[in-house]
Amino acid sequence: MADAKVIPFDDDRSRGSAVQRPPRRRSAGSRRKNGEPALVREVQPLPGRALPQDDVPVTREEQPPQQPPKDDGGLERRIAGGLAFLRRRLTGDYEVDDFGYDEELTDHVLMSLLRPVYEKYFRVEVKGVENIPTDGGALIVANHSGTLPLDGLMMQVAVHDHHPDGRHLRLLAADLVFVLPVVNELARKLGHTLACAEDAERLLAQGELVGVMPEGFKGIGKPFSERYKLQRFGRGGFVSTALRQGTPIIPCSIVGAEEIYPMIGNSKTLARVLGFPYFPLTPTFPWLGPLGAVPLPTKWTIQFGEPILTDGYPPEAAEDPMLMFNLTDQVREQIQHTLYKLLVQRRSVFF
Repeated sequence: MADAKVIPFDDDRSRGSAVQRPPRRRSAGSRRKNGEPALVREVQPLPGRALPQDDVPVTREEQPPQQPPKDDGGLERRIAGGLAFLRRRLTGDYEVDDFGYDEELTDHVLMSLLRPVYEKYFRVEVKGVENIPTDGGALIVANHSGTLPLDGLMMQVAVHDHHPDGRHLRLLAADLVFVLPVVNELARKLGHTLACAEDAERLLAQGELVGVMPEGFKGIGKPFSERYKLQRFGRGGFVSTALRQGTPIIPCSIVGAEEIYPMIGNSKTLARVLGFPYFPLTPTFPWLGPLGAVPLPTKWTIQFGEPILTDGYPPEAAEDPMLMFNLTDQVREQIQHTLYKLLVQRRSVFF
């Protein structure tokens, strides 16, 4: 803004006022021009403030109105895909293999139901997935714990979601799974099959990933005081199966499942009545009823170890009991060592 002119109040001649005002003291810096006192001063800005450059009010630059996000047709495609899926289910136009495995139902429905538990509730961290081959058969051997077999389901999601090729894991389950109503059907649809050498060899020969937990009920039903201590790995039947097919054995260590249902007791009487191998007593079950069956939200880590190759052994090696014992012990020791390592690295059970 241009230098402002300060006009004294006593110079207002248009009013003709008779009021006498005291004479203004002249500053040392004032000037005279043609004998008249200088009435023009320079207005100095206050410290830290600058004078505006013009008298035009400053206005904010108008922002263009935001356009609503364009619909790229994704919603329509999802709706169309869902309707097509329902049509195939209603008309029976879908495939299942000889074991009852329904890949389409697993990918679109069952995995979608398990994934929130995997990602949001247990917040599973996966390591070593690059040790799983991209194709061909392989046997994944893992520890078993948690009172209920949720660790097998979480391992299945981990392989499917983190492997670059989205491979499916076919789990070998105990007989009890296939005699329970509803559970039997769901297990078959997910690709699980009976834990026997014949079924395992057929799946490996077809190039499938097969998962086995050799501890069985001894591992999943052990008391909380023995957590992360591996139980006996049976008689090494999984090693014999891998040797016959020449497929690699991949040790897998799971941390976090031991604490979801801390088993502090076992009611053997109820177990015999119900036909179960054990009846767990936890701090919340059965005292809180159905609410006590909700697992604790622990933080999980699943690590796949380096594969143990078996294709270098002769065919008759599957009948060598000493070799099977040594390989079984090697797999067990590798899983146990990794469990201890992960426990040392873990900051907290829940975080």
